[in-house]
Amino acid sequence: MRFCSENILRTAFLGVLGAACLLGENAAVDASATAPQTPRAISVVRVDARTGRLVRRVVVSPKPDAAAKATPDPMLLATIDETARNLEVSPELVHSVIQVESNYDPYAVSEKGAEGLMQLMPATARRFGVTNSFDPRQNIEGGVRYLKLLKETFQDDRLAIAAYNAGEKAVTRYGGVPPYPETVNYVAKVGEKYSQAKKSAEKGKIDAKAAPQPAASPAEDETRHVTAYLDTEGRLHIATR
Repeated sequence: MRFCSENILRTAFLGVLGAACLLGENAAVDASATAPQTPRAISVVRVDARTGRLVRRVVVSPKPDAAAKATPDPMLLATIDETARNLEVSPELVHSVIQVESNYDPYAVSEKGAEGLMQLMPATARRFGVTNSFDPRQNIEGGVRYLKLLKETFQDDRLAIAAYNAGEKAVTRYGGVPPYPETVNYVAKVGEKYSQAKKSAEKGKIDAKAAPQPAASPAEDETRHVTAYLDTEGRLHIATR
């Protein structure tokens, strides 16, 4: 009996211990899941154009690195369309650039230090009056203004796209798309998306025209004829036709 009692006590103790361990593990998982995430910091090293020295710059994104949403915010899409039309740049081109640059992530930061939706370098942001590259509206306006300038400078969408990636000087120096693998790949990606976007927009216009229009109600004849007559009993009747 004593042996059986010890076994029972030992089994109960192990059961309680196992439950406590399991509870501890779950608590640890829950704590890690709810722990606040720190902003993402990227250290960028570049050569200073004036001194030739290496300069280190730490870029801190307001939000931690995360996968872009499958479906962008409708208000963000509307802001892109509105800004592009106001500055007379094709919305399809702007969307194509943003898709390749950041996939609609307002907090994207590249290894080279480009920031936000349209991946503006700090010098480009200052050039177009952007004080906060992580502000979507500012970033979009600065990026679209830059695209507009490049389109006006090179009079060619393909070269404007190349200059957006490699810079105006590189396109001017090579007289076309610079032979940098990154730039060549970038131009191909943006160009493909731009071509698809233009086809979709054109198809949308054609479908809208082909859609059946509601039948217009027949306009009433504004001129009415009034007739009057007496019946056999001498009563007056008035009618319109």
